[in-house]
Amino acid sequence: MAGSTAYDVLGDGPPVILVHGLGFNRRMWQWQLDALTPHFRVVQYDLLGHGESAKPAGPYSMTQMVDQLAELMAEVEIETAALVGFSLGGLIVQAFALAHAQKVTALAILNSAHARTSEQRDSVMQRVHQAEASGPNATIEDALQRWFTEGFATRHSAVLDQVRAWVQENDASVYPALYRLLAEADIGLETSIAGITCPVLVLTGGEDAGNSPLMAEQMVAIMPNARLAILPDLKHMALAEDPAMVNELLVPFLRDSLPA
Repeated sequence: MAGSTAYDVLGDGPPVILVHGLGFNRRMWQWQLDALTPHFRVVQYDLLGHGESAKPAGPYSMTQMVDQLAELMAEVEIETAALVGFSLGGLIVQAFALAHAQKVTALAILNSAHARTSEQRDSVMQRVHQAEASGPNATIEDALQRWFTEGFATRHSAVLDQVRAWVQENDASVYPALYRLLAEADIGLETSIAGITCPVLVLTGGEDAGNSPLMAEQMVAIMPNARLAILPDLKHMALAEDPAMVNELLVPFLRDSLPA
């Protein structure tokens, strides 16, 4: 624990910090660790409200999430790091890079939203209201359909069972507030990310409707040192459905972007 944050440090080399998505925990990076730890000192941690970290009453703010990451870096004595963020984590790492540019050597933004339309935000808010009424279990089955392709879901039910269990483990008293943070976290980043000048990889699935290729293209067009990767025929949980494809893009990007 670092204060109220649960974390692990694995491997050796230039530091890379992994920031998970809404409803998950640091275990979601299990599909990336074997590829990352031979090259990097990897820190994975549980966001506030998640996993084994503290779960204060909501509302939750992006400032809290940025401060948590800064405090963790101080605890593990990392001055600068590459940040890899998935979904909500991808929004957090953008906000962190804007607040602490001197601490960030590179960003990988995986399957994250950008500049949602009012209709897109309304769709997310409907799920927030479902979670408020009935807890984490209310949205999970529809989410699994959005996150995995049908063929993978049929062949790899154990992976879906694991993801379902992670979401169901969430504290019903704070999960809706965390979901609301996800719904609103892109607000304010639409143009300000032009100030992120470190190397950036923006990656999403070709079939990730809520974190679409168009959103990824828009991010890359705004940030001056960003590159784009669209994974054809994959949805939101590409890092679990086809980890080899994700890792083949992520590891070389990080190795090229970080000091030896």
